Amino acid sequence: MGLPEVEPGNALDRARYRFSLMSVPESERGRRLALGGILLLTGLALVLNIYVGAVAFPSLTVVVPMVFGGLLLEPKALAVETVAAFAVIIAENLGLGSSTIRPGSYAVLALVSAIALKQSIDRERLGLSVGRGEAMLLELRDRLRVQGEMPALPIGWHAEVVQQSAGGASFGGDFLVATLNEDGKSLELVLVDVSGKGIDAGTRALMLSGALGGLLGAVPPEEFLASANDYLLRQDWGEGFATALHLTLDIPSGSYRIANAGHPPAVHYNGGTGVWQVVEPKGTVLGLLRDAEFGSVEGELRPYDALLIYTDGVIEVRGRDLVVGIDRLLGAAERLIPRGFDGGAQRLLDDVAPAAPDDRALVLLWRT
Repeated sequence: MGLPEVEPGNALDRARYRFSLMSVPESERGRRLALGGILLLTGLALVLNIYVGAVAFPSLTVVVPMVFGGLLLEPKALAVETVAAFAVIIAENLGLGSSTIRPGSYAVLALVSAIALKQSIDRERLGLSVGRGEAMLLELRDRLRVQGEMPALPIGWHAEVVQQSAGGASFGGDFLVATLNEDGKSLELVLVDVSGKGIDAGTRALMLSGALGGLLGAVPPEEFLASANDYLLRQDWGEGFATALHLTLDIPSGSYRIANAGHPPAVHYNGGTGVWQVVEPKGTVLGLLRDAEFGSVEGELRPYDALLIYTDGVIEVRGRDLVVGIDRLLGAAERLIPRGFDGGAQRLLDDVAPAAPDDRALVLLWRT
């Protein structure tokens, strides 16, 4: 089963996404039309070169249909287009005479042909039609975003989620899955950090987020991390593992339970005392041990309290212990108190880890 068709959010992405869907030649007739159209462009380049002039239309104009060939053609059809493109270069050189042969033209065309062939082979190896490689990345990104949205909370409860991938990638290995039960009295969420970062971790994050989304609310909270661990072990990802922090919150009373699987500790703000306190149950990372143990702790979010959950990319400081990063995060969290928590998640990330080399995710949950 393919991924659901999720249309990207901004106008540019929507245009690119729709173009990728419209430009898929699904039939053999479509593929032949694509080859015919590109060969026609190649012939047009030769005609313009002869009748308009090499200054306005040099023979290297054929690299334009070669680029389209890399996006639209299969490797065998692209080989035909490559022969046609070289024929155009040879025809021009023969027309100019041996004294004006331009070997650089052959080198440039050979390089473009190699790049186009690599694109075509990769697309065929993945079983993708025209444009589907980019469309799949857009679908992966938007599916992760949809699954990572916090559900609307009852009056008096607020939450903000911020996620940023390493290197400015569209998606990465940090993700959130959250659910609010039907009567709106219980919130359950899990923040996960998959091994790796950026695009390399994106596909595993998508698979795992779907599985954990199915487990949330379907198994008792005390069994959730054990079930997630069993799932990862069955995937046999080799070096693939994940850390996770699982939160169950009773909305009417504010009581909560946090279970930890090798994840950085949560931080609880006590509105009565004005102090941030680390909540640190310890546990084993997911996907490594069959009989892993997961520590848990219980607490209560009273009015004006807050809870901060994050991944290690937020607190990592190169060459220093994570404790130093947690101290920096607590210092930034202290500065939120006079201004209030609205917009606080993004301010924390901007203060502590605006451009960290790892994926980052942060959840700020508070009660008014």
